[in-house]
Amino acid sequence: MSHEKITLKVNGETITRATAPDRLLSQLLREDLALTGTHIGCDTGQCGACTVHVNGHAVKSCTMLAVQAAGTDITTIEGLAAADGTLHPMQAAFKECHGLQCGFCTPGMVMSAVDLVQHHGCHSESQVREALEGNLCRCTGYQNIVRAVMLGARGTAPRSQP
Repeated sequence: MSHEKITLKVNGETITRATAPDRLLSQLLREDLALTGTHIGCDTGQCGACTVHVNGHAVKSCTMLAVQAAGTDITTIEGLAAADGTLHPMQAAFKECHGLQCGFCTPGMVMSAVDLVQHHGCHSESQVREALEGNLCRCTGYQNIVRAVMLGARGTAPRSQP
């Protein structure tokens, strides 16, 4: 199988890699770039553990081919914190509210929550629950996750619309 050379920006760093045309973005991130915070739970786009931001919007990386990501700007959970290690407000809120149990779903939940706040605001618990429907927590920690998103929203600035 021939490989295609792609260039994309991941967590602020420009990356060029040769990749097979059928390689998933989740595989590229985890296996080629060692960004293992992007978890693979179902590999079918149903659990949301692999959620990353592509050009500022939440995307389940197991549903996108790496070649489709060529030329995009990708942020993974590893790129959400500040360069000095200071947690993003949403990450800090998940920690403070114990919005994680086993932690497997947490990166995808956080990335989806940041997308919610940046693009739609965070106005109610029901809005948070609806927005996170595509992210599954097998530990059933939803109440604390919702609390964490509500708290994290207070410190996350909405993205200005172009």
